[in-house]
Amino acid sequence: MVNLQTWDWETSEKIIPIGDWRGKFNWVEEPHVSPDGESIAAIVNLAEEEFNVCVNGGTWENAFDKVWYLRFAPDGRLTALVSEMGDWTVAVDGIAWDDKFGFVWNTLFSEDGRHIAVAFQQDMQYGMVCDGVAWEQTFANMTNAVLSPNGRRTAAAVQVENLAEGEIEKYQQGVYTAAFDGKAWERRFVNVWKMAISPDGDKLAAEVRLNLYDYTIAVNGVPWDKTFGCVWEPVFDPRSGAVVAPVRTAGNWMLMQDCHPLWDSRFVQLWQPMFSPDGAKLAAVVAPRYGQWTIAVDGEPWSISFKELVTDATFGPDGSQVAAVVKEGEKWTIAADGAVWQTVFDMAWKPVFSPDNRYVAAKVQKNGKYTIALNDRLWRHECEAAWNPIFSPDGAKVLLRTVEDGKYYRRVLPVTDLTG
Repeated sequence: MVNLQTWDWETSEKIIPIGDWRGKFNWVEEPHVSPDGESIAAIVNLAEEEFNVCVNGGTWENAFDKVWYLRFAPDGRLTALVSEMGDWTVAVDGIAWDDKFGFVWNTLFSEDGRHIAVAFQQDMQYGMVCDGVAWEQTFANMTNAVLSPNGRRTAAAVQVENLAEGEIEKYQQGVYTAAFDGKAWERRFVNVWKMAISPDGDKLAAEVRLNLYDYTIAVNGVPWDKTFGCVWEPVFDPRSGAVVAPVRTAGNWMLMQDCHPLWDSRFVQLWQPMFSPDGAKLAAVVAPRYGQWTIAVDGEPWSISFKELVTDATFGPDGSQVAAVVKEGEKWTIAADGAVWQTVFDMAWKPVFSPDNRYVAAKVQKNGKYTIALNDRLWRHECEAAWNPIFSPDGAKVLLRTVEDGKYYRRVLPVTDLTG
């Protein structure tokens, strides 16, 4: 994980002018900010088929034919997908990987940011490349690429046999499987969808379809013994390594662990399961009744529900609380442990807990402007752009990254400045 202790938590404000960037370049795309807030960057156009990246006012040494999908890694390195003479690759802090491809997409990072992976296409064959090393085996099609939490393994759903139009019988026999580090499972399926790699990197679990009607979870190529009317994306228990997944059976949804019922409760819908940081608790987005959404923790739903949407749920650091983004009508807000904020927004993003669980903060949009809300209180600044707040390791301060009046601001404020 990223070490927040090394960040500057003492300097209260840093300002970088960015308003003049548009006068220096033909055009400037949307900005991106580093996790520690020290850098702001954007893709810029210099001339026809000449693109670069501007970071804190200066550009990378090398320009490219095209630059897109600019992203900061968790460790602060800046990445982009770049084209040179029609071939695509990844550039990290302006240095392109040696290997080039017909196309690359979907940059993935390990939790600590040390490892970077992308999907690639070369000569109409597909695979993944991690830290510049590509799969030796490629496939006719590929979707749902994933990188293990430690960044050492990659996987994706792949098509292992060509399929011509109208070959329905061949499709029903199965032409899809999962590839783990480029090696395809022996078992084939009608479909393979989202998947997960265990924290230790030893197991790969995936949603699979055995035939036109039966769905289940496969782990390292071996399907569960039971089939279901539908399944959703699996997750791994960080303590035991067990596989947990929502499944539909007898007209309702429930959670299964290694093909055995985990919760007694059944729901109209159940998805996005997540474990607490210590693995002791499990929460999911559920619908106890049709059109009513809420959060269930260890099978027990909140007493309050919402008609439109519940998403971006997250556990507090000690696992004692859950917060989520909720939507009711056309308005968004935050709910924490079933208590709903009174302030509503045009939009809200995934909430963030302080290390001591006392505070919940989120980036929000209200009246066309962006700002930060903390414990149901709005920060007084209205901004053209904002990024998710980050609490200091001791929970006493919060890092705010915003764009206001043509300037980028990195502020470190006492939490009490936002709580009033």
